[in-house]
Amino acid sequence: MESKLKKKYGFFTAVCTVVGIVIGSGIFFKASKVLEVTSGSMQMALLTVGIVGVIMLICSYIFSILAGRYEKVNGIVDYAESALGRPYGYFMAWFMTTIYTPAITATLAWVTARYTASFFGFSQFGMEAAAFAGMFLVLGFVSNTLSPKLGGKIQVGTTVIKMIPIVLMAVVGTIIGLVKGVTVQAFTETTQQIASSSGSLMTAIVAFAFAYEGWIVATTINSELRDSKKTLPRALVVGAIIVIVVYLAYFLGLSGSMPVGDLITVADLPKTAFSNVFGSFAGSIIYVFIIISCYGTMNALMMGCIRNAYSLGARSEGIRPDMFSQVDKKTNAPHNSAIIGLLLCGFWLAYIYVCWTATDITQTAKLPAFLSWEPDELPIITLYAGYIPIFISMMRKERDLGVFKRFIIPCLGVLSCLFMVYCAIVAY
Repeated sequence: MESKLKKKYGFFTAVCTVVGIVIGSGIFFKASKVLEVTSGSMQMALLTVGIVGVIMLICSYIFSILAGRYEKVNGIVDYAESALGRPYGYFMAWFMTTIYTPAITATLAWVTARYTASFFGFSQFGMEAAAFAGMFLVLGFVSNTLSPKLGGKIQVGTTVIKMIPIVLMAVVGTIIGLVKGVTVQAFTETTQQIASSSGSLMTAIVAFAFAYEGWIVATTINSELRDSKKTLPRALVVGAIIVIVVYLAYFLGLSGSMPVGDLITVADLPKTAFSNVFGSFAGSIIYVFIIISCYGTMNALMMGCIRNAYSLGARSEGIRPDMFSQVDKKTNAPHNSAIIGLLLCGFWLAYIYVCWTATDITQTAKLPAFLSWEPDELPIITLYAGYIPIFISMMRKERDLGVFKRFIIPCLGVLSCLFMVYCAIVAY
């Protein structure tokens, strides 16, 4: 067994990983929640997209600075350790390994499965959807573990594919909406409606944080990037900017697909919106692209999931570090770490199935509220809270940086993270 991962990814793969992790199911299934909680106000929806996007850009820029200074085996864990020592890095490694990454990966598998089940005419909350979700997790595990290079190629391919429906909706939906007047109508809603939706802005921000999340997982492959101290910082910033522009354009296109009243009441927003714009047949084809894009996001998250236990083992920490630090000679992948990652994803998938689908399947009450929190939202806010000590330490320790990078940007990062925590408190 080897003990180190090889340099096998370049700038394009890194950018595709950032964009591929972020753009996926979130923009499709969280758009409906944002429009719902903001009472269909397109102004408030775009404001939500912009606020969360700016927060992501600020945080990604801060980590791009850190990425240019520290390179070990798992970006966020490296930064936590360098900022506050091994105990905080140890805590962050366990949080990422057991909660954050597997919970979000399982959520992505579940959403991909729901859309797949809908495409084939099955219930989005039935056993068929659960089976699809399990299958997607296993496929992601196999492609990233047995052939990491194949996993990287899948990431590049699905990133390109997932841009197709989003760009089509952004361009064609906006044009059709302007011609028919639907887009103008969406932006001329009554002042009363906009005012009533402003009270739910915090809830919308917490919900849409998922659509932007996952970019930090791209830092888990920093030790596998060629010239990572230059490649990863550029990839984080370029990827963040691409995502923000794409999301704003998508919402504009969505506003032209149907009246606002329909946007907030339709059961399957992506399927209905694309069918309205492109027709039933073409809409179905594009819906397949959406499914592929969701799978691509899950695949990118799985890239981080299978490496989390390795990041502990490589530091001689955690349970059986000798076992989890092993890297297979043939595939150059941490197989033992990958197995744990898959099992944890399975646990969170079961959690999602029990907590989110009980009412839909059995018509019985869900688990108590304190047990059935949404794993696609609260772990993200918890991670934002975890960034705060890192940013503060950066201001204290990185003395060779200029004023802008050492103080101004980290201060903005702290304020952004505190704002996200406040939004979660209000929302929940």
